[in-house]
Amino acid sequence: MDFAELTALLTPEGLRLLDEVGGIDSTDEAAATVSRLRAAGLSPDLVSAVVGQARLRTRARTKFGAFADRMLFTRAGLEQATRLEIGARHAGRFRSAEVERVADLGCGIGGDSLAFAGIGLDVLAVDVDEVTAALAAYNLAPFGDAATVLHARAEEVELADADAVWLDPARRTAGHGETTRVGAAEWSPALEWVWEVASRRPAGIKLGPGFDRTQIPQDAEAQWISVDGSTIELVVWTGSLARPGVRRAALVIRGGRAAELTAAADAPDAEVRPLGAYLHEPEGAVIRARLIGEVARAIDAGMLDPKVAYLTSDTEASSPFVQSFRIRETLPNDVKALSRALRERGIGTLEIKKRAVDVDPATLRARLKLKGAAAATLIVTRIGDRRVTLLADRV
Repeated sequence: MDFAELTALLTPEGLRLLDEVGGIDSTDEAAATVSRLRAAGLSPDLVSAVVGQARLRTRARTKFGAFADRMLFTRAGLEQATRLEIGARHAGRFRSAEVERVADLGCGIGGDSLAFAGIGLDVLAVDVDEVTAALAAYNLAPFGDAATVLHARAEEVELADADAVWLDPARRTAGHGETTRVGAAEWSPALEWVWEVASRRPAGIKLGPGFDRTQIPQDAEAQWISVDGSTIELVVWTGSLARPGVRRAALVIRGGRAAELTAAADAPDAEVRPLGAYLHEPEGAVIRARLIGEVARAIDAGMLDPKVAYLTSDTEASSPFVQSFRIRETLPNDVKALSRALRERGIGTLEIKKRAVDVDPATLRARLKLKGAAAATLIVTRIGDRRVTLLADRV
C-alpha cells in the first residue's frame, strides 16, 4: 500500500466500501471485485486499496480472529505481526511485572500494542514507516488516549515515562509488500542500541527463533515459542520482566493448549541409546532452548544420535514437548526398493519427516509413486554415519 492508496482508503467512503466488500478469498474473486468497482467509476487508488485490504483481512483471521475484520494491514506488516494469542501472553508478562506504561518500539501494524492496550496498559506505539504508523493508529483508535502512535525513529523517542519497553527490531528490508531478510548489522534499530536500552529498563525483545544465542545477554531470560508445530519467535526478557532463576524457556502451544519448560541454563543432553519401539521429535522451541535433555529424562528416553534432535524409548510416552511415533520397521534407503515396500503395504498417504539428511520430502514423495488406502509416517534420518529410513505411526 502506498500513501495515495492509504489516503483514498482512510475516508468515510473508503472505509464504508471496505465493509461492504467484506472478505475476499481468491484471486478470481479479487479480479471480479476490481472489475465491478472500476465499472462503478471508482478511482484506481481506492479500488486497489479496498481490494487489497479485503484480501489481507481474510488472511489475517488466522492471526487476529474476528478482530481482523476491523483492522487495516500491509502485506509485510501482517506477515511480521505477532499472533493475537501470543501478544496476549506477552502483555500478561508486563502486567505480572506491574508495568503500567509500555513503549512499543517498532510497533508495525500494532499487533502487540493491541494486546497491551487490551489489558489496560497505556501504550506508546512507534514506527519509522509513515504508512505503517498510520495503520497502527487506525487499529489502536478504539483505545482512545490509552494508545498513542508516533511516526518516528525508535532511537529518537523520549522514554522517560515508560515503565518498560517492547522492541521488535526490523530484520527485513523496508517496504509494504515483498521484503527480504537482512543481516544483523542492518537491523533497525541497531542491535547494540536495543541491548543498551534493555540494560537500563525492563524490556521484551522479539527476535527470530534462529537468532545467534551467543549474543543473548547472560542475565536475560530467553524464551522460544512454538505454535502448532512451527517455532515462531524468540523473546529475550530483561529486568523485572525476566523470571527469577529462569534463563531458558520453551513455550509450546498446540490447539490452543500451552505448556512451558523452564531452566536456569542449557540442559545437558541425554545419553545415546539404540533405536527402541518409539521415536520422539522434540518441539522446535525445546530444541532451540537446548532443553532436549530435560525432556528426554522426563520421558525416560535417550538420544538417537548425539548430533540429531530425535529421542527414542522402549515405552510409550506422553509429553506436550514431543511428537511421538511408534516404529513399525526399518525400510530400504534405495528409492525403488522403498517404493516397492510401501506399495506392498498399501500405503498411499505418507507423512515424510527428515533430519540430518539431504532429502526433499516433496521430491521423495513424487518419486515413490504411492498407491493404496493406508497411511503412515516415514522418518529419514542418520544414526552415526548410517542413513536410516523408518516406517512409523503417530501416537
